[in-house]
Amino acid sequence: MKCEEDVELIVTVVRKGWGEVALKASMDAGAQGGTVMYGRGTGIHEQKTLLGIRIEPEKEILLTVAERRISEKVLDAISQAVELEKPGTGIAMIVPLRKVIGRCHMTPLEEG
Repeated sequence: MKCEEDVELIVTVVRKGWGEVALKASMDAGAQGGTVMYGRGTGIHEQKTLLGIRIEPEKEILLTVAERRISEKVLDAISQAVELEKPGTGIAMIVPLRKVIGRCHMTPLEEG
């Protein structure tokens, strides 16, 4: 892959414990890796209370930079693996990237 090649960002937000499942699915579909971060949910499925105390469920956020030619395949693999078609399981999207710095280290060196 050349540094100037088109890439996109796949952002996936899933329930706690599902980030690694999403990461494995993305790599099985051709992504070279990803970053899992932690967050909290505020959507309609997160409005739960226990003894009158509001509970904010923990979420895992997977950021995956993938070549544009495989990003749809990666997104579909993630969606299937973490069952995104079911309400309250998460959300995923593809975001176009205009410029990426720091990814060239993943490019094999050309012999010359």
